[in-house]
Amino acid sequence: MSQSPIRILVADDHTLLREALCDLLRAEPDFDIVAQSSTGTSTIQLAGEHEPDVLLLDLEMPESDPPETVRRLLAQDPALRIIVLSMHDEQQLVQQLLSLGVRGYLHKGAGRHTLTSAIRQSVGDGQQTVTLSVSTQSLRARAEEPEDAAGTLSAREREVLMLVAEALSNRQIATRLGVTEATVKRHLRNIFTKLEAVSRIDAVNRAVERALITRKKTGSPESARAWR
Repeated sequence: MSQSPIRILVADDHTLLREALCDLLRAEPDFDIVAQSSTGTSTIQLAGEHEPDVLLLDLEMPESDPPETVRRLLAQDPALRIIVLSMHDEQQLVQQLLSLGVRGYLHKGAGRHTLTSAIRQSVGDGQQTVTLSVSTQSLRARAEEPEDAAGTLSAREREVLMLVAEALSNRQIATRLGVTEATVKRHLRNIFTKLEAVSRIDAVNRAVERALITRKKTGSPESARAWR
């Protein structure tokens, strides 16, 4: 007797990419795409309605704080296998989501075989196997990271804080970096925690004092107002 197909929910706010991914997965005889979503809210709702075996979850979606979305999804259905697909694979974020219970974290540069194998492995023998596929840049950053990294900032966090130091808003930073405002806010929360800062200005000042970043002196009226 043949086994039931693996039921998959695909969550990504980029329509063309999501549909292309669904077409790729439909070519696999043991996969069944049961639903698609484009926001964190709709993902949680559709996961509850369709009860998929596997959720392919993009992190850069509206109405979604990735750790909170993962918590809510697994509280709703502890048996759900969540595989994260993202262009961003900073070590702190990867480790946080793995600790919450995701069954895979794949950089979007991963190949078709890696993705399909991760899906099958997640529902295979029932063991808590985790599939991890990250960029070479992330691995290099991890290798170069000092052992005592509790108070350090990742390269992306330093980049965000440098833009904060230029008095850019979250929206402007998101546009500059090509990410969502939610991602910028997540980086800022991590920065505040690491530096024990209470505000954007405090975070910049603490980072400058520790030589983690250098503040540009623009002298512009906007910059002057931002630091008052």
